[in-house]
Amino acid sequence: MRRIMFTYFTSDPSSRALCSPMLLSTFSHFSLFHMAANMYVLWSFSTSIVSLLGCEQFIAMYLSAGVISTFVSYVAKMATGRFEPSLGASGAIMTVLAAVCTKMPEAKLAIIFLPMFTFTAGSALKAIIAFDTVGLALGWRLFDHAAHLGGALFGMWYVTYGHELIWKNREPLVKAWHEMRTKNPGKGGGGKSN
Repeated sequence: MRRIMFTYFTSDPSSRALCSPMLLSTFSHFSLFHMAANMYVLWSFSTSIVSLLGCEQFIAMYLSAGVISTFVSYVAKMATGRFEPSLGASGAIMTVLAAVCTKMPEAKLAIIFLPMFTFTAGSALKAIIAFDTVGLALGWRLFDHAAHLGGALFGMWYVTYGHELIWKNREPLVKAWHEMRTKNPGKGGGGKSN
């Protein structure tokens, strides 16, 4: 399993498998703490983003964000010549965080261990982007700063322009899907078979 995990669930532009790891690496993590931290942030912001976009659009944006943030990471790795594998959902989660912070910049946030210090979502987004920009420029290896930046920029772009450009054009398809599901509630999933 280790070889399969390393080949398909870590993203590395020098790997023989390039495309599937761009999505699959979003679902693998280095440690239980890594996964728990990412899932806590996703859980914290998921209610807001799902209420803004709806379930289908959220899933489409999240999966797209995984691929896009990994692609930005690939470009940065190729530019710097650092071919090291990376993994985790943080690029896609940065998209979610940036989308919420862009749509609700005055929302109050706090750090879990320091709840007495609050700050606005807009300020948090600026600080995160500044941190990852400095990390990328100075070659820090603590995080995949390129993936974080790619995810954040995609999230900001998506809620500002992408929703109208991409999702609104798919709205008739989504409506047809919902109509089909409500007309045939016994078919396709939980219904009885004859």
